Amino acid sequence: MDPIYENESGVAVAVAEAATVRPARSGDLDAILAIRNDAIENSTALWTETLQTPAEGAAWLTAFLDKGAAFVAEHEGEVVGFGVYAPWRPLEGFRYSAENSVYVRTDRHGLGVGSALLDVLITSARAAGYHVMIADIESGNAASIRLHERFGFQDVGTVREVGTKFGRWLDLTIMRLALA
Repeated sequence: MDPIYENESGVAVAVAEAATVRPARSGDLDAILAIRNDAIENSTALWTETLQTPAEGAAWLTAFLDKGAAFVAEHEGEVVGFGVYAPWRPLEGFRYSAENSVYVRTDRHGLGVGSALLDVLITSARAAGYHVMIADIESGNAASIRLHERFGFQDVGTVREVGTKFGRWLDLTIMRLALA
């Protein structure tokens, strides 16, 4: 993995500037919800156009907190990103396959925050006994695809036009990393 990343201006930035990752807490909800709702409003990372309410966000986050599967990245005391993992599908046959989600505040893109989060998610999922980690990524999200490639995820296929947002069809790229 390359320890240097380029920000949106093409300037090289060391990962050490990125953030410190720690387990998420219920008190992080407002910051997480702000990042999540920004992604809903302004990107195709989340395939919904309905903003998450504080009550919905609390229920969503609690499910991850209860399993120790939610983390935040902090920079200078502020939450600048979050990551979670959960079973990829709800049926017991998928119980050893986890899916990850990583979101970074837009003003911190390209600074290694996503890498710091993904590294912790992989380590935690491996320790929790998962065998494979999956990333379902909107195919136009080149930054997320590159992030996952840096960690050894392999592209296992693209499903065309399976989602829609902002009045257009979206393709889903599925990536896989063996954890065991």
